[in-house]
Amino acid sequence: MAPDCTATEPKSLPVTPEAIREAYGRIAPHVRRTPVMDLAGNELGHDVPLSLKLELFQHAGSFKPRGAFNNLLSREVPRSGVAAASGGNHGAAVAYAAHQLGYPADIFVPEISSPAKIAKIRAAGAELHVGGDRYADALAACETHQAESGAIGIHAYDALETVAGQGTLSLEWEEQVPDLDSVLIAVGGGGLISGVAAWFSGRVKVIAVEPQGSRALHAALEAEAPVDVSVESLAADSLGARSIGQLNFEICRRHVAQSLLVEDSAIETAMAWLWHRLQIAAEPGGATALAALLSGVYRPRPGERVGILVCGGNVAPESLATLPHASEEFHSGR
Repeated sequence: MAPDCTATEPKSLPVTPEAIREAYGRIAPHVRRTPVMDLAGNELGHDVPLSLKLELFQHAGSFKPRGAFNNLLSREVPRSGVAAASGGNHGAAVAYAAHQLGYPADIFVPEISSPAKIAKIRAAGAELHVGGDRYADALAACETHQAESGAIGIHAYDALETVAGQGTLSLEWEEQVPDLDSVLIAVGGGGLISGVAAWFSGRVKVIAVEPQGSRALHAALEAEAPVDVSVESLAADSLGARSIGQLNFEICRRHVAQSLLVEDSAIETAMAWLWHRLQIAAEPGGATALAALLSGVYRPRPGERVGILVCGGNVAPESLATLPHASEEFHSGR
């Protein structure tokens, strides 16, 4: 059974809607206002309207520049520049933001990072360091570099500036679709979903979706504290945090309504649905939220206005050719 994460505590959030609005004013000249696509419910076999927020069209191919720019525009950056550890998307975002603002950047990624993400980091002119099996290995190397160089670190998820920056996409989304009842959000380390949850603060139901093989938030909610988990998933390079951030956990345990898990096969099916039906090239992490709806893990109530965040599109074009072929049932949305 999925943990029940409904908020009951009156204590104020560590990241407030006001902080998110301030972050949006700070970063708006540097990020894209990404589009929303409205779909009829029968396109997915549900009698509910659906809103896709296409954050994969953000600079660097994911939502991550929002947090990167908010960090760089609200903190003092030394001459030694910035450093970040990443599965790929955060690194590409920090590299892009640092280049735009004229700062040197060192980016640390594990060996599982996709070639598409590594190429974006290199194209932005950052110093790239590849090593280790998982994100945690890249983070350890990054922290060593920070201690030796004096560079400031930009954490991928467990930082106030990062969370407030990521939360700006939900501010934008609510302006575009003011009648949302619920939103489904893919989760890695928790920076994105905690920003979304901090903005909506219980006004909209926020639902977490993770791969079965990478369940940092789900495990933390069951244990009532962040815990280490093993990571083995198709989406590990974007949703592969070994543990949820403490800051992110504090927000999620109070304002995330439900935590769901999906199989890798469902993620692959969602990638195929987006590609074959809408010509949207989403990476596995970017398709994970949709996988919960397509697979039936999440079943909307009648008339519910559901939002799905497509959060990343850094996928190698050749991998799209290996996606499952669309059957007649697949095309009918059933």
